[in-house]
Amino acid sequence: MGKTFIRRLAAIVLLSILPAALVLTVVAARGALSFWWLALALGLGLVGGALMCALVVRLLLERAQVLEQGARDLEAKRPPMRLIHSERLMGGAENHLLAAGDQLVREVLALAEQRNELSAILRGMSEGVVVTDSHGQVLLTNGAARELFGLAPEADYRGRSLVEICREPALQQLLQRSIAQPGAVVANAEVALPGGAIRHLRVTAGVVGEAGAGRAARVLLLYDITQLKAYENLRSDFIANLTHEIRTPLSAICGYAETLLLGVDNADARQRFLAIIERQAHRLARLVDDLVSLSDLERGLTPLRCEALQPRRLLEEVIELIQEQAERQGVRLAIDCPPQLPELKGDHDRLHQVLINLLDNAVKYSASGGVVTLAARMAPGGDGVELVVADRGEGIPAQYIPRLTERFYRVDQARSRELGGTGLGLAIVKHIVQLHHGELLIESRVREGTTVTVRLPLEGAAGAPIVNGIPRAAL
Repeated sequence: MGKTFIRRLAAIVLLSILPAALVLTVVAARGALSFWWLALALGLGLVGGALMCALVVRLLLERAQVLEQGARDLEAKRPPMRLIHSERLMGGAENHLLAAGDQLVREVLALAEQRNELSAILRGMSEGVVVTDSHGQVLLTNGAARELFGLAPEADYRGRSLVEICREPALQQLLQRSIAQPGAVVANAEVALPGGAIRHLRVTAGVVGEAGAGRAARVLLLYDITQLKAYENLRSDFIANLTHEIRTPLSAICGYAETLLLGVDNADARQRFLAIIERQAHRLARLVDDLVSLSDLERGLTPLRCEALQPRRLLEEVIELIQEQAERQGVRLAIDCPPQLPELKGDHDRLHQVLINLLDNAVKYSASGGVVTLAARMAPGGDGVELVVADRGEGIPAQYIPRLTERFYRVDQARSRELGGTGLGLAIVKHIVQLHHGELLIESRVREGTTVTVRLPLEGAAGAPIVNGIPRAAL
């Protein structure tokens, strides 16, 4: 409490007893009252006034301390706990003030809790969130938005224009269109972010509320649809390729069948046409079988039945199945498998399918007089077995190797169809190897040949059927 207030309070007390003192002085001057009694009365009045002044000052000091403590509690965001008895001076007003402060602190704490919850939600969202004011100035960005735009994780972008964090014109146009639209109209757009790999975003701009100075006006939700776009393109390519692959044998079958129905007098021509129809029908049947196999593998409908397998025996069984085809094409098959090689765990029929597909490709693309080697050996590190198919054919240019396991992908379209390939063999091989927790490696040099390596672990998920690379026991 200030000294000025105490001086003023003392002056008020003196002024309050001054009229009585003047009256008593006049009475004493006329002889009606002794000056000793006058001095005693004035002294008692001064003492009483001083005591009352001290009581008032003490009471005000107590109230000031209570209010000061309440202010400290509010600054520390603690509810002020000191209460005043309402019958005392200013008690009701002080209680009201402290109750209001208590309520304010509770609301501030609730807002802080809600802010923390909102921050946790924004951090956990896979969608990007950008909040701007009515002028397009950024007020908030979450981690997903920073990642999409390639921004620094810890940098503060508040107060910057949206164009500073993303220069894509389509995004700026979307925000301006959203700000220009009246009411709670939601604007949508698809945006492609350039860079090393193009990222496709679906952006939604919505209204936050009536924005004042510095307040949020628009919230942009950014959905990364890059993978969805890739799936859509893959589906479109698959349908186009499948349609083309089916149309080719069907056209041959329909054409030669119509020719035979019209009548062919030459017996040799009839036999040739029937052979073509049979060959194309078998090709169509192989395509359907491969499609069914690939679909079942991708959807996990073909569980693996793992067992202990002897690598050399597995290679010999595959050689027996391909030997006749190789002899027709003048290709020699060779086995390279050390006798001490340990057993591996895998599905016998599926690994047969893998090696037959690889060996069939190697024989088809080898020239007459060539050699195709089917080998088994320990993997580097000794934790697995490698099954290797190597030929000395024309080889494959390096830029085409990463796409060889795509469905219907062929390096030489015309020759592959001429040899009866469906374009699905390596895709099937890739999925079977993945189900065995293995690895598929393809190495090739033009005019030197191709080597395909299937690396399988010695201890796979033996005894547990596998679906999409996960043992069924773990599902």
